[in-house]
Amino acid sequence: MSTLAHTMMTAARSADSGLATPGELDRYPYAEAPGTDRGTGWDTAEPDLGRVGRRTAGSRGRGLHGQLVQQLGQMIVSGDLGADRPLVPEEIGQRFEVSRTVVRESLRVLEAKGLVSARPNVGTRVRPVSDWNLLDPDIIEWRAYGPQRDDQRRELSELRWTIEPLAARLAAGHGREDVQQRLTDMVEIMGHALGQGDALTFARADNEFHSLLIQVAGNRMLEHLSGIVSAALQVSGGPVTGCERPNETSLTHHARIVDALAGGDGAAAEAAMRQLLMVHPEVERVVPAPREH
Repeated sequence: MSTLAHTMMTAARSADSGLATPGELDRYPYAEAPGTDRGTGWDTAEPDLGRVGRRTAGSRGRGLHGQLVQQLGQMIVSGDLGADRPLVPEEIGQRFEVSRTVVRESLRVLEAKGLVSARPNVGTRVRPVSDWNLLDPDIIEWRAYGPQRDDQRRELSELRWTIEPLAARLAAGHGREDVQQRLTDMVEIMGHALGQGDALTFARADNEFHSLLIQVAGNRMLEHLSGIVSAALQVSGGPVTGCERPNETSLTHHARIVDALAGGDGAAAEAAMRQLLMVHPEVERVVPAPREH
């Protein structure tokens, strides 16, 4: 039985099928549901960082330091703290009621992301967008939920269109049985989740599927970009792909990719990935038409 046929049967199974449950995927870090509130400057920024509801993968589990990174990062990306705005550590510490050490370490993280620069006799200032590390997963998420959300989602869709079909073609030549089995497992979990109406488990397995596919492509530069795909799968709204709305069509294309990889057919794997990224008509506005091979 092909992966496709097996998967479509899986979607109709009941919860006692023995497939993985949401808890079995908890070891993977996924972004929490995003909030919608944001400040408009120092006067409206939330001083009690303990009440910040959403933390990105990059700041999760880091206490006040991670939360301050997120708060300042969101304010910079949203434009609340514009380019060349001076950031005075003492002022930040007083405003957010955190220590100088927390402020200093947070600004270092933001500097590494290209959001701020620190120079002797000048101090720390916000850098223009052209200097930001736009491939940083945190910045991707901050942009996706800020004023630049439409541009960010369009750019992510275009990048996925560039990266993933190539990765699928390359992965077909690397027949690692352990990865092939894991990809099959992810499709089965997605099928089971679809049948149960479990969008969270579907999304987690989907994220794992695409990350594995890029990793097995055998191109370290592509693998380095896998965070972009993960970030794209974690943000929602705007132009969407088949991966962002659990449905049988999306599941079918995932299964076809697995079948093509198992058969070592790179062209078929690439074609199936292109079809997956074009499941919804609105995507046609943000990605080029498929090329003939």
